[in-house]
Amino acid sequence: MRPRDLSEFVGQQHILGPGKLLRRAIEADRFMSLILYGPPGVGKTALAHLIAESSNARFSSMNAVTAGVADIRRVSQEAALDRQQGGGRTILFIDEIHRFNRAQQDALLPDVERGTIILIGASTQNPFFAIIPALSSRSQIFEFLPLSEEDIRSLVLRALSDGERGFGNRDITVAPEALEHIILHAGGDARRALNSLEIGLLSSPPGPDGVVQFDLVTAVESIQKKALTYDEDEHYDTISAFIKSMRGSDPDAALYWMAKMLTAGEDALFIARRIVIAASEDVGNADPRAIAVATAAYQAVERIGMPEGRIPLAQAAVYVAAAPKSNAVYRAIGKAMKDIEDGRILPVPDYLKDAHYKGAARLGRGRGYKYPHDYPGHYVQQDYLPQKREYYQPTEQGEEKRIKERLAGLKASIQEDKQKQ
Repeated sequence: MRPRDLSEFVGQQHILGPGKLLRRAIEADRFMSLILYGPPGVGKTALAHLIAESSNARFSSMNAVTAGVADIRRVSQEAALDRQQGGGRTILFIDEIHRFNRAQQDALLPDVERGTIILIGASTQNPFFAIIPALSSRSQIFEFLPLSEEDIRSLVLRALSDGERGFGNRDITVAPEALEHIILHAGGDARRALNSLEIGLLSSPPGPDGVVQFDLVTAVESIQKKALTYDEDEHYDTISAFIKSMRGSDPDAALYWMAKMLTAGEDALFIARRIVIAASEDVGNADPRAIAVATAAYQAVERIGMPEGRIPLAQAAVYVAAAPKSNAVYRAIGKAMKDIEDGRILPVPDYLKDAHYKGAARLGRGRGYKYPHDYPGHYVQQDYLPQKREYYQPTEQGEEKRIKERLAGLKASIQEDKQKQ
């Protein structure tokens, strides 16, 4: 069921829709090296073969799992010889190119630079992680997205109706609920949907009337449990979604992304560390208990392990997500760090310096320091920086509102004292 031309290609309209750059390049047979990346079964290899069939260039393909430097050099030498004899361009398609090591990828560089070969690489991993910069910078990179349910539906229906390449010439009845199950559980993977349909139909004997029934039971058996894609790219994207869901006060989304990570085998302590960070960065003093809950969850996971550790993790994630939010502390330390890095380092005033060692008094250390507990309200006006700085600006959120009111009250008392004087 591989597409024979662009009109049959389903999905990826963001890069292959009418007028899009990649489509124009293919139709004009004018393109540079390409790296196509995305999850399995979304059309990367299909597009490479479609390009091969529509282009006037000589086409060679290999899989990075079984190929090596010798194979690359053989294709490059054949391409160079072909050019010397007046031939055209050579397209080299490398499936799973992320499996090439650095030396193998380096071997491609000279011929890609000279234009001896036009590289088309297909990868399930983000090329900015998996492909050496020198190679990725010389290629146009296009991200393929999981197919939508409508995309999968159109492909399955085409396979059922196509008499030449599909099941159009067979007596088949597909129950609507079975079709929907395949579509829903394909996970955006066309190969998974078509393979499940094929194994289900070919393994089902026809009934007395000669018709093969593809019902819901057959669909469930055929597609089994959906495989969870979780590579390095998904690791970063999913933890990002998890953090942003907690920050955005959506406990349901936070639990979903956490469940995905745990199901994929993510390190539970890694998740716990992110919850602790969010408790300070995004909740802060709006609810000071959040950091205690998050830290307790970290310690619980560390001591009891998994799978039970998922429970305190979920409790902490929900608490942080539901808590009032303030990033005032996070912003404050950021400003202070920037002042330290960019500005002149302020000296510690003598009255704030350590006065506990022998001879400190002779150096004037601690002289003039006012001990706050000796004053009413355990507070006294005193400069703790040689120059005025303001970093912490509490919000009106949760407990931080009370903190803001107290600090404002202290400032007001200072003004009253100045007026009395």
